[in-house]
Amino acid sequence: MIFIGENIHIISKTIRNALLLKDETFVKEQLLYQKTMDYVDLNIGPAGGEFCGIYSWLCPLVEENSDLKISLDTTNFEEMKSAFNYIKNSKDVILNSTSADTPQISAMTELALEYGCSFVALTMYRSSGIPSTSDGRMETASEIYERISKQNLVDKTFFDPLVLPVPSCQPQAKEALDTLKTIKEAFENSVKTIIGLSNVSNGAPSHLRPLLNRVYAVLAFGAGIDAIIMDGADAELVRILKMLQSDTPASQIDKLYIKLADMTKNFGELEEIKYDKEDAEQVKIIKTCEVLLNKKIYSNSFAQV
Repeated sequence: MIFIGENIHIISKTIRNALLLKDETFVKEQLLYQKTMDYVDLNIGPAGGEFCGIYSWLCPLVEENSDLKISLDTTNFEEMKSAFNYIKNSKDVILNSTSADTPQISAMTELALEYGCSFVALTMYRSSGIPSTSDGRMETASEIYERISKQNLVDKTFFDPLVLPVPSCQPQAKEALDTLKTIKEAFENSVKTIIGLSNVSNGAPSHLRPLLNRVYAVLAFGAGIDAIIMDGADAELVRILKMLQSDTPASQIDKLYIKLADMTKNFGELEEIKYDKEDAEQVKIIKTCEVLLNKKIYSNSFAQV
């Protein structure tokens, strides 16, 4: 599994200002926080105004001060393209991202072919937005797959089923999980998937976000996820995912996580999972699953035991 740190993004006012000021010390600190990641996602949004050309400073700074590979995250295609003038290891880059619309995906696949890098394909069209069902997402994924197969780009493509916030779009968490599994089943083994994990908890109180993120990551692991864009500073999240990969539980809670991942993988039912109902942490995890799988209605008090 590929870990991609999300912690350098202009959504945060603090980070936005640091990037505008070209504060090298601040960026180096952010890279250090994400040292357990494989990639750092450099989210500069539309890269307009003062952010125009920011990759010319930011990309070399990342490569010179860390071992992290680069994910270019911007809706400004020209800014994304220009970044390759300043990146040494272009084949390791991930382009984040393109919709299925012909102009956008054509430009993205051409760039991927030119530099031999990977890219993220969103299972949506701009005109119609994000499909509300797994079937709708799969229809779009199939159209993307047909295109990339002709261009021999299957192994360079990460399909993103588009995780949406549970507080405002609760049923969509399960639809995205179902899409992850179906993509793996419908296409050849080299097909890869990716999610923006923190989206699932967007809008939830800060004390609930790690719980939602970690449990959803466990379910996504069971669905065969290949890459996760995540909070690179969440050491427990990283520990859980590495524990799942190595199948080395260190506690009863870890064993519960493994059961939940296996449940997703094998089309099991949450009601069949055995856990210690006297353990408050295990109960919270099950309650979180109930919300993420749309079995219980979300509220800001859902995890109370």
